[in-house]
Amino acid sequence: MMQSVAPGARTLILQLLATSFMTGLIWFVQVVHYPLMEGWPHDDFSSWEVAHRERTGPVVIPPMLIEGVVAVWLLVHRPRGVHPLFPVFGMTALLGIWASTFFLQVPCHQQLSTGWDAQTLRFLVNSNWIRTILWSFRMALSVGMVWQFWLAYKPALADLASLQQDS
Repeated sequence: MMQSVAPGARTLILQLLATSFMTGLIWFVQVVHYPLMEGWPHDDFSSWEVAHRERTGPVVIPPMLIEGVVAVWLLVHRPRGVHPLFPVFGMTALLGIWASTFFLQVPCHQQLSTGWDAQTLRFLVNSNWIRTILWSFRMALSVGMVWQFWLAYKPALADLASLQQDS
């Protein structure tokens, strides 16, 4: 079995993809989707909220699970060149995201499923900044890890490319 020239590359790319997706999505939710909930019909708000929850889960659960698995993997198998604190900070941010999700945003959505409540929606929008900031931080860390990894393997990859050209 042939060994990878750059072990950990696929994992870092997978993290970058999942985190990029979630970062883009959370910014959309923060500045577009949640504020627009104010305009949903207040007399039938619970139906809209239930539909929102049912449709959101299948979109966010897979990349969130990927992020979790990859974050643990990076703590245990840190790729060459990646600063030791980057995976620790990444996992800490992810735990903060999950804590915010399950202890702040999910209860808001459960409350809104019973009907319109301006105060709950305001809290949802304001508290969601926690996830928006933490996912943005994870995105920066993810880009940083890929960059560090690239710098560590750049000479080896250049040597490999020259060997392939010589043959």
